[in-house]
Amino acid sequence: MQKHTILNILFPRRCPVCGEIVRPAGSLICPSCFRELSFVKSPVCKKCGKEIVDETMEYCEDCMSHRHAFDYGVALLNYDEAARKSMAQIKYNNKREYLDFYGAAMAARYEKTIRRMQVDAIVPIPVHSSRRRKRGFNQAELLAEILAERLNIPMEPELLIRTRKTLPQKELSAMDRLKNLSGAFRAGKIPEGIKSVLLVDDIYTTGSTIEACARVLRTAGVEKIYFAVICMTGGR
Repeated sequence: MQKHTILNILFPRRCPVCGEIVRPAGSLICPSCFRELSFVKSPVCKKCGKEIVDETMEYCEDCMSHRHAFDYGVALLNYDEAARKSMAQIKYNNKREYLDFYGAAMAARYEKTIRRMQVDAIVPIPVHSSRRRKRGFNQAELLAEILAERLNIPMEPELLIRTRKTLPQKELSAMDRLKNLSGAFRAGKIPEGIKSVLLVDDIYTTGSTIEACARVLRTAGVEKIYFAVICMTGGR
């Protein structure tokens, strides 16, 4: 009996939506739960990738009002209640296996888009060392590993370093979130030849984390900065 078959028997895979054992065996998500997910669909903002109502508009209100250091990004899901619960299970209940589905789905849906970006490296958003010790992992890094393997693009986790522990972002306004993250990241040594990167994170709320990291990398000499996230808030 093969090793992965034994593991599936001893530790059957759980669905990232309902949390029950996935049927049929070998799948990453229940077929019925897949249909419950709110996948981001066109039209979307050409900058942040958020769903927008008016297909005649190129950008969402936020991207029309503020300049961003990143070039553009993509998101897999709208951040609804199902997505919120799934992300919370990953972060706070160690359900890191759920990232296998999300990473596979992101790679399948956005492979052509990411190929067109011509990125030299995939860079996960770092967490502070104290948070990593408490949680045991960085979900953005695990997601980036899956994308890197499936798309055959190098992952470079040392390009961004978290230097300061920040206040929880949940209760802060967009402006306060960006202030909270000021000085929280620095660029590592950027290898010669890396001019374009794909930042990877789990959730894009106001974009302050992606923006803070993009500014740091832009200052360090990276010319093109894109991002990919599992969930995007504020869609229609």
